[in-house]
Amino acid sequence: MWQYIAMGIGIALLMVLFITYNTLVKLNNKVKEAFSVMDVFLKKRWDLIPNLVETVKGYAKHEKDTLEEIVNLRNGVYDDMSNVEKIKTNEQISNTITKLMALAEAYPDLKASENFKDLSDKLTKIEEDIADTRKRYNGMVRIFNDRVEMFPSNVDAKIFGFKTKKMFEILKPEKENVKIEL
Repeated sequence: MWQYIAMGIGIALLMVLFITYNTLVKLNNKVKEAFSVMDVFLKKRWDLIPNLVETVKGYAKHEKDTLEEIVNLRNGVYDDMSNVEKIKTNEQISNTITKLMALAEAYPDLKASENFKDLSDKLTKIEEDIADTRKRYNGMVRIFNDRVEMFPSNVDAKIFGFKTKKMFEILKPEKENVKIEL
């Protein structure tokens, strides 16, 4: 009799282990999916930056530091970066783009340029898309991280090597108002 009870408990524990493992796999795949959707927009922004920088260069030649900063951030090969590197680099690029757009405000001729307007509109749309997909990605990461950190699923996470994921956060300088002095 006790053997059947012990066997029943063992089977129940195995079922919980399998269910928890499958839940972690499912959530991990949702995090990957959310990142890949966001990655499309990050890549679009990545590809738009050289055109934007070249347009601004013609008008703001003495604003070399801001332009060099964004070019240096952009110099890496996007496809060779890990997801964490993409997040970190794009957090820095977001901050620098804010400076670049503020710089454009200081140059009325640049602001009136059709080419700049078109690039600026595209960038604005991409930034909105990034913000939307970042919300979805961060939501999925939160759910996944909760499972990885909370009992009893944290036991399975540890056994099977699941680690928490990094959220895509706004850097402190990006939250501040950018001041351009000429």
